Order: sequence, then structure tokens, then C-alpha cells
Amino acid sequence: MIARIIRLCAAKPVMTILLVLVGAILTIFTMKRLPLDALPDLSDTQVIVFAEWPGRSPDLIEDQITYPLVTTILSSAKVKYVRGLSMLGATQVIVVFEDGTDLYWARSRIAEKLASVTKLPQGVVPTLGPEATGLGWVYQYALQDSTGKHDLAQLRSLQDWNLRLSLQSIPGVAEVASIGGFIKQYEVSLDPKRLQAFKLSPLNVSRAIRNGNQETGANVLEMGGTEFAIRGRGYVRGMEDIAAIPVTTVGRGRVVTVGDLGRVQMVPAPRAGVGELDGKGEAVGGIVVMRIGENALNVIDRVKNKLSELKKSLPEGIEIVPVYDRSDLVHRAISTLKKVLVEEILVVALIVSIFLWHARASWVAILPLPIAVLLSFLPMLFSGLTVNLMSLGGIALAIGAMVDAGIILVENAHKKLEGRNTADMSETERRHIITEAMVEMGRPLFFSLLVITVSFLPIFSLTGREGRLFIPLAFTKTVSMAWAAVLAITLTPALAILFLKGKFVHEDLHPISRFLQKVYGPVVDFVVQKKRLVITLALLIVLATIPVMFKIPSEFMPALNEGTILYMPTSVPGMSLDTAIQTLQKQNSIIKAQPEVSHVYGKAGRAASATDPAPTNMFETIITLKPEAEWRSGMSYEKIIAELNEKLTIPGMPNIWWMPIQTRIEMLSTGIRTPVGIKVLGNNLEDIEKSSVEIEDVLKKMPETKSAFAERIGSGSYVDINVKRKVAALYGLNISDIHSLIESAVGGVAVSTAIEGRERYAISVRYAQDFRSDIEALEQIVIPTPSGQEVRLGQIASITVTSGASMIQSENGKMLGFVFVDLDKSVGLTDFVEKAKATVEKNVKLPTGVSLEWSGQFEALQSAIERLKIVVPSVLLLVVLILFLNTGSAIEVSIILLAIPFSLVGAFWLLYALGYKMSIASGIGLLALAGLDAETGVVMLLYLTNAYNSRISEGIKPSKEMLNEAIHEGAVKRVRPKLMTVAAALIGLLPVMWSSGAGSEVMKRIAAPMVGGIVTSGLLELLIYPAIFATWKTWEMKKVAKI
Repeated sequence: MIARIIRLCAAKPVMTILLVLVGAILTIFTMKRLPLDALPDLSDTQVIVFAEWPGRSPDLIEDQITYPLVTTILSSAKVKYVRGLSMLGATQVIVVFEDGTDLYWARSRIAEKLASVTKLPQGVVPTLGPEATGLGWVYQYALQDSTGKHDLAQLRSLQDWNLRLSLQSIPGVAEVASIGGFIKQYEVSLDPKRLQAFKLSPLNVSRAIRNGNQETGANVLEMGGTEFAIRGRGYVRGMEDIAAIPVTTVGRGRVVTVGDLGRVQMVPAPRAGVGELDGKGEAVGGIVVMRIGENALNVIDRVKNKLSELKKSLPEGIEIVPVYDRSDLVHRAISTLKKVLVEEILVVALIVSIFLWHARASWVAILPLPIAVLLSFLPMLFSGLTVNLMSLGGIALAIGAMVDAGIILVENAHKKLEGRNTADMSETERRHIITEAMVEMGRPLFFSLLVITVSFLPIFSLTGREGRLFIPLAFTKTVSMAWAAVLAITLTPALAILFLKGKFVHEDLHPISRFLQKVYGPVVDFVVQKKRLVITLALLIVLATIPVMFKIPSEFMPALNEGTILYMPTSVPGMSLDTAIQTLQKQNSIIKAQPEVSHVYGKAGRAASATDPAPTNMFETIITLKPEAEWRSGMSYEKIIAELNEKLTIPGMPNIWWMPIQTRIEMLSTGIRTPVGIKVLGNNLEDIEKSSVEIEDVLKKMPETKSAFAERIGSGSYVDINVKRKVAALYGLNISDIHSLIESAVGGVAVSTAIEGRERYAISVRYAQDFRSDIEALEQIVIPTPSGQEVRLGQIASITVTSGASMIQSENGKMLGFVFVDLDKSVGLTDFVEKAKATVEKNVKLPTGVSLEWSGQFEALQSAIERLKIVVPSVLLLVVLILFLNTGSAIEVSIILLAIPFSLVGAFWLLYALGYKMSIASGIGLLALAGLDAETGVVMLLYLTNAYNSRISEGIKPSKEMLNEAIHEGAVKRVRPKLMTVAAALIGLLPVMWSSGAGSEVMKRIAAPMVGGIVTSGLLELLIYPAIFATWKTWEMKKVAKI
């Protein structure tokens, strides 16, 4: 089949080239439709359910809303787990589905489940979060007023009713969330003494305001042949209108208005989060959330264009300051990989040109490479992949191997034509020689490329975050190799027929080949003579590598340097927003003083988005750095963090340094924001917190621990009003009557909405501050009874200060707390967790009903390892089968596979020397290396076998002399193609190793074992294969002699 394709394309070269060009042009046009992003979307398929019940405590939210929602949703199809988060006044339920579940299908299932939930408190309506994932936060900005003329309430109104609505209309934007500033609210601050004087309660005032803020319509009125629509106008237009609303009448018809009972004022509404910019004070911000599946670069460009338009309409002095821009990372990541791809192609072209020393032959081998790279983008469009760091990385890793087939085919044709001038032969003869030379190598090359492809199959078995991260890389590498193989047997023969002309220098006259043969010849003769010694030394080298392999620590993934730092300290729950903003401003001023920092924007608490579950005590500070050219000499990303870590030493707030994208994904998928997290599950919050704190204390004492922090879930502060049922009953009061009055008098209830053009502001009613500021004031609240009497709240209820849950988290209906652990960078993740598990088990006695789950990156690493333990051996058997189909000899298959342990020598030594940890990334490099090793092993053994079999076919009897001559010819005389393939693969990876842009951390970990392995396998194969081949054939000759 392969021979027929080669002969067909060689016979029709022009048509073959035209078809390839058509495919290339089609790809160029389709590339414009490919979405761009920095990384593949690593988020689980998840649906967020959000509900608000203002003023309610977390335990009430948990009992009345979160738990019913979680238990109902748990039975949905394809649900992996359901996480609940109950906080003051709101709940968030995150539903995580199995991999591969369509997001819109998942949303429709959850919507159906929500429709069946009927036992929720009145007025609570759970809604679905935006059509976005953890990777959706693509752009953030802050509003800065240089004039000082606009207060935080005005800036927040500008953000909510101007910028937010304009940006949400942009295609690809799922949501624009606001953070910081003050939301305006009309508040009626009642005087309880005046209420008492008129025998009124806050409930009466609330009812009056609702009735006094309405508009209606009364159809039409026809006058003079014209229809006039009738409108009943009655919306309040300001504080004066609210104050004038009548509540009741007394005496001789005197009207008592809202203004008679209290003061109407504009106040800030209760808020869940604050923002701060550059240490200068509180700032209003906006977060643009991208819809799933959109092109991040296009969405961000549209947002920037819209903001540029909106700037013209902003009040004087107000500036929009970008504080996070994902497009910077996208551009840097794509730029890094583009540069690497170009460098790799140029380096490989140089290698081929030097070895072949024939311009036309070099171009025949090289031209299919950029075309194969171009065509690799076509399947990406139909597979739904984005152009990102990992998908481009797959192509970059494949370039060295992609050219191998073309090199070997062209070199073999070059070998058949060497020493001759095509001008002295007929066109038919020239075409025949070239075609048959390529046909000769077609079958073994096909199987070797098939082995390279199959060696990457384990990557496709990965699930979860590791699968979503690396499958795009495996896909593009596989596609690239497939295109390279197709072009090798189609385009390469066609180009060879057209361009392999002229005089071909004999390999013996080539200066590099002559030098290599001169050096390598005596070495081969020596290893054949001392084959046992050489094989023994090789085995010792392999064995010496085993201790090094176990010394390399492990990690899930190297941290991707996004170019933006996320600082995430966490304080003990209960911190007020005023304290939070003071702390935030102090932190930001320290960070901004760092010379390399451009902007720093921090937030405490959550933004107005269902995708942000952060409590008030959680700080998220985005640090935007200046371009590296403006950094101090010798500074690096790590050194900047180290300096900041020393400066930011706030008691009770352990420092956690992370990256924005990775943190968003971790937070929404597992709730854990450190490499290792411990879930403490149980049914009693006190037991959970006690166990968590004990675990924190134990882990802090481990020298390998950088920081450990247990959530204090029970450290919320509360004022409990416990109604004395028997006493209340004596006054004819039930619990509902008392609670309704407490809610309206103390908490403040939004009773209506003031409509001011396009803006909407709540109208709330509550007692004035002086009458609800402490427990004594609360005890004096007057409760009217059904009999017309009045009773003080302190007479029918006890009011005490207590502590309780500040936030309640659950997973699959079971409550849990987290212990966040960051470890020293020199420590391996697996080793640390194993030691930590043993330490905790020895020193912490868990109460009945409490259990632990070790999670975070460790969980993902273990999941990947367990899956690969099953898949890798299966794939290895498949590789053995493929090699056996090619060679038909179990011995030859065994010899080929010997290349793998030889390559592991260099792979592990280079990882150890560079200080790299074993990770999923380096594991992928080892898998890629195994495929390359098998290919070089096939080629090496093919040349040795061909040289030996050619002598047998010539009638030369097997002998020691004949064997030595065959080995010398197969090894020494064919050293050029072997070194060309090894050099192309090796030097093609060097641009990856010396790259330093965005994403280089991951790509280096993949390339490092490949570089080290190619070096040692290339050297050892050149030495060991002749010795092993000699041993094998000598054994065969002895076996025949005995017969």
C-alpha cells in the first residue's frame, strides 16, 4: 500500500504538489476562525447555582436553602459531586459533572431540578450562574478619579448602570461583575419613640412605602379624534417624595407621613466585598467574565474597544485602569511558541543541509516540514481545540521527529545517486532509482512513525485537569506526526522527482561523513571485539541511574508563570469590611513600592458574581508587573515573590502566592488554593474545626511545610435573640411576629425600589443607628401585642453575644472544613503527602464521624498515576506487537526496545541536574522519548540487518569476518542518516530549552527528558547495537554449526 502511494505520487509529481498547496491555502483561510487562548480550559464541566436570602446567617442558609438544593441536585445524571457554600445572606452550589458532559445539557438538567425544589423560603429564587467556567475571568479594571470630585457611590453607580451594561452587550461576554464602592440605597431611619407615640411599627411604614411608590395604566382616552394613553404616575423621585408618603391619620384627620416618623437619607447598601488600587484607597472595579467556548483574544479586544468608546462619555477626571488583562498572557504564550517553531524549523533545516551537502536534496527534505506544521492547524478547527500554549507545544515537540521520515527517504535516494551525475543517465532511470530508494524505506518508516504515534496514546487516557491540559498537546503532536508521515510518502517523492538532479557527492568525500566514519569506525571495531565488556558497562550505567531516579522529587505540574502574580492571604473569619480595606490598603502600598510592580489591585470578599465564592476574610490581590526590561538587574519572578514575602508579614495572615488562572480553576473545582489541601468531613462543625486546627498544628512542625492554615469555620460572631416562648405566649405573640419586627427594625428590609431613569435603588426601612447599636438598645425595641399593649424585646427574649459558623461548606451533603498546606519547593509532592499522612495519623485522633480526604494537586497527580499504571503497560504491549509485525522477529523487537532504558539514563540525569521535579509534564516527555527511541532503534537495526542480509543474498557464508564487515558497513557507512535523525530531533528541541517566555516552564519540563534521553540513547545505540547485533548473530552461527 505504502509502496503504491509512493510510486503514484512519484509518477504524478505536479498534481501531488498542487493538491498539497490547495490544502495549505485552505488551512491559511480557516486559521482565522481558530480561537486563541493562553491555556486549554482546565475547568470541570460545572454549573453554579446561586441564591440570596439577605440578612440570614450561614446556618440558616445551610438548613433552609443549601442542603435542600444539594440533596435534590445530587441525583442528576452524570454528576460527580456537589459542593455547597453557605455564607451570610447567600448560598452558592457548585455542581461538577463527569468529563465530556456538554455544559448546556448540564445547565438544562440543573434547571429542571431547580424547578422541582418547592420547599424553599418565600422570596428565595435560586438562579443559574453565567455560562462560564473558572477560566472565564479574562479582564479586570478599576475606576480611578484623579479630581476627587466623585465619591465611591457615584463611581459604583457609573460602573453598574453605564459600564457594566455596555460591556455585557458585547458578543462573548457572559457577565460583568462589579466589586467595591458603595451601592446607593434610600433608608428610612425610624425613631421608635415617634412610632410608639402613633402606635405604629416598622411594618406599617414598610406597607405605606410600597403603596406610595407605584405607577399604573388605565387604557386610553379618546379626545378630539386622538387616542391618549392614560398613565397613573406615582414613582418616588427622591428623598422628599419618600418623606411625604402618608402612613396613617390621627386626631382630626392629621396625616402622619414617613418624614414625621424618621429621617430619609441616602446610605450605602450592605456589601459583600471591597476593592483597593495601588495602596491609594478603596476603588470600584469590574470583572469581565467570558462565555465558554469563546475566543479569549477576540473578546478582550472587543472589551478594550468598547471601553475606549465609553471613556469619551465618562465624567471629567475618571480613568479606567486595567488591572488584569489575559490577552497579555495569550500574546506572550503564542509569541513564545511561534518563536520556538521558527527557530526549530531553521535549526533542523541547517542540520539537514550540512549533512546532505546538496541544496536541492536539502530542500526536498525540509519543505514538507513547514507545510506539515501548517496543515496541523486544520484538524484543530474541527476538533474544537483552541490555539494555545499546549496545542502549539505539541507541534513544537514533534518538529524534530516530523522531519525524520523525509530525511531518511531523501538520504537513501541521495545514497543511491551518490557519485553520479543525473545528467549522465536517462530520466526514466533517475526516476526509477529515486522511487525505489524511497519504496525501500517506506515500510519500516511507516511502522516507526506508527510507534511514535501509539506511544502517546496514554495521554489520551488522562482525565480531569491533567487530561484537559495535555490532551490538546497529544492531539496536535499526533496530528503533526500524521501529516509528516502522509507528506513523507506523497510530497517528498514528488519533490524528489522534480528536484533531485545534478551531481551527488559520494558520502566518503563529504567532510563531515568522512570525519564521522574515521572516528566511529575504530570504535565499532572495538565494541564488536569487546562486546561483553561494552554490554556490561552499559548495563552498569543503566543501574547507576536507578538511585538518581528515586532522588527526583515529584509534583503535579510545574507552575505556569502567567506574568501576573496573585497574592492570597487569608485571615481568621469575622473581619469587618472596614478592617479588611485598611489591611488591603496597607498590603497594596507595600507591594506597589516594589520597583517591578506596575499596578496592584486587591479585593476582600466577593464580587457581585455567582463565580466568586470568596468570604470577607479572603484577600485576592492581582499584581501586574512591568515589562522585564524595566526590572532591576538579576531580578526574576521568583526573586520578586521572595522579596514581597519578606516584606508582607502580617500576624495571622499566612502568605500564599499563586497565579490568577490556576487559582480560579482550583477554587471552583475543589475549593483548595494550595498544592495540598485536606478535606475534614463530618456532621458536626465543632468536631471539624477542632480536628482541622490540630492538623494545622501538627503539619506546621514539619520542616518540609512552608505554611499550613486551617479554616476557623466556627469563629463568626453573632448576636442571638432567643425568644422566651412561654413569656411571649402570655402576650399573644408568636415567633413569626417577633422575628418579622426584628428583621424590619434592626436588619432593614428593602420594601420597594426607586426608579431613576435606567438606575434602580432599593428603599429600606429600619430603626435609626442609635436605637440598634448595642444589646441594651435592642432590648428596648417595642413589640406591639394583639391586645394593643406594648412590650419590650428584652422582656420576652434573651439577647446574648455568641460565636458560630462564619461560613458552612459541604460536599455531597456532608459538611467539611479545609486545611491549606503549602510546601517547600525542594520537597516532592508525593513524598510530602506520604510523610504528612503518617504524621497526622500518629498525632491526631479524629472524633467519631470525622474523616479526612487529601486533595489539591496531589489528588490530581495520584489520579493520573493510577490511570497510567494501567494504560502504559497496555500501550507497551501494543508497541511490541507493531514492532513484531514489522520485523517478524521477537529478538529484533527486544533489541529495538533496549533503546528505551538507554534513553532513560540521560532523561533522569538531566532532570536531576536541572533541578526539575518529576511531573505529568516530564512523564509526557518520557513517553515521547520512548517513541523516538523505538524509531531510531528500528533505523539502526534496519541498516545492520540490510548489510548482513545483502551478503547472505550474495552467497557469502556467515563467518566472524563477514559479520564484522557487515556490522562495519551497517553501522559506520550508514552513520550519516542515523546522526541526521538524532541531531534533528535533539537540536530541534533546543529552542524549547532556551526559551524563556510565557509557558516555557511547562514546555521545558516536557523537552528536558527528551533532550537528555536522545543524547544517551543516540550514543549508547551507536555503541551497544553493534555489540548486541554481533552477539546475536554469533549465537545464531554457533547454533547452526551445532546442527
